[in-house]
Amino acid sequence: VPISLCISTIFLSLYLYNQDKIEKLIHKQSSKMKRSVAQMVILCLIVSCTIGEIKAVRSNSDGSEAWGYVEVRPKAHMFWWHYKSPYRVEDPSKPWPIILWLQGGPGASGVGIGNFQEVGPLDTFLKPRNSTWLKKADLLFVDSPVGTGYSFVEEKELYVKSDEEAAKDLTTLLQQLFNKNQILNHSPLYIVAESYGGKIAVKLGLSVINAVQSGKLKLHLGGVVLGDSWISPEDFVFSWGPLLNYVSRLDYNGMDLSNSLAEKIRKQLKNDENVEATETWMELESIISLHSNSVDFYNFMLDSGMDPLSLTTSEETRKENRILKKYSKYLNDLRSASTVDEGDLDTLMNGVIKKKLKIIPKDLVWGNNSGNVFSAMQADFMRPTIEGVDELLAKGIDVTIYNGQLDVICSTSGTEAWVRKLKWEGLQEFEKMEREPLYCENDRTTTRGFTKSFKNLHFYWILGAGHFVRTLLYFFH
Repeated sequence: VPISLCISTIFLSLYLYNQDKIEKLIHKQSSKMKRSVAQMVILCLIVSCTIGEIKAVRSNSDGSEAWGYVEVRPKAHMFWWHYKSPYRVEDPSKPWPIILWLQGGPGASGVGIGNFQEVGPLDTFLKPRNSTWLKKADLLFVDSPVGTGYSFVEEKELYVKSDEEAAKDLTTLLQQLFNKNQILNHSPLYIVAESYGGKIAVKLGLSVINAVQSGKLKLHLGGVVLGDSWISPEDFVFSWGPLLNYVSRLDYNGMDLSNSLAEKIRKQLKNDENVEATETWMELESIISLHSNSVDFYNFMLDSGMDPLSLTTSEETRKENRILKKYSKYLNDLRSASTVDEGDLDTLMNGVIKKKLKIIPKDLVWGNNSGNVFSAMQADFMRPTIEGVDELLAKGIDVTIYNGQLDVICSTSGTEAWVRKLKWEGLQEFEKMEREPLYCENDRTTTRGFTKSFKNLHFYWILGAGHFVRTLLYFFH
């Protein structure tokens, strides 16, 4: 039995348990949207706007898909792709959820990676995916920040420089998509994020709340879901050395080098030297790769298959190569994490898919600007977002955290460390609670994970998974 099915059943029960809260919230004024939305299913769809303008929209003949561009700022164009689930049930007592999927990076394409390699209806061979999340929710993929995937800017100065700016653009997109669509704005929207996308998801959740309360946005925020998310970079880099030493990928010498660079990062962050901290993080990854024989940062049971970055090249060349390799590494490791052979995503997105969509600029090459997006956000990359999670919890928004056991870059121990730093009033009770084991349907012989929840904070430990947990988390409404 696929573990995705049993974990999804758990989320379904959480959702149904809080169904009455969701129904009441949909009919209340936006000023009361602070209240707890319901323990959930990891589900969400994004989009709504007031300022932006939809420049181009297309859909297929049966209305099951729609896509387009929103000009979120002058000369900044964000691409979105909405899938309406064929399983959607129009039942006022059980509002059908929408998932907004935010990819990591920053600079990785949700429209490409999240859609065709993780949770969308088709894989990279354009064959149906049996575990698509469409079975239980509508899906909204976006290429964010602008410059990612099919999204583009007409001037380089228009790349966003912070998570807050990225969230503002996404809020503009949501206003355009949700405000005049009664079907969408009556469905609970769940913002589901992976990796760096989690930092932006937190900012977006807060931005959505403010926009709803001010009457600028019509939607119901069901919750924010943080999957192996880069919420507190400092906590993660301090977890790497001990974790990799414990699983025998680093010896004590390697661990000491790792801890030394982590301490350097801590001091740089304390002194607000954020770009320098990002550069030291790149150096730390290189040192770990060198001393671990290229451990896969997304699954410590695997090798990355990439040579460690040279430490003898010039500083400027090294910086550029690290940024470029970061993205090829992200994509390659995502492919290697798949249980099936993957088709070439670049070829797919620049060929058949681009032809299908018809509105992508001819000279735009999908995936070409990932490095530019990352470079523009270097100063924000290592900044933590723990306070934002605290704000969401204080406002009663459901926050669900899940983490793969084998992840390194956003390790479970690092996630547990930043959770313990929360100032949320329910943290002490949450910490005292015992975890509940997770099983697959009637198979009680194999533990698949653990979970615990208190009020609007929910944590899932997923055994056997690395950074990419797409086949294990399959959320139901």
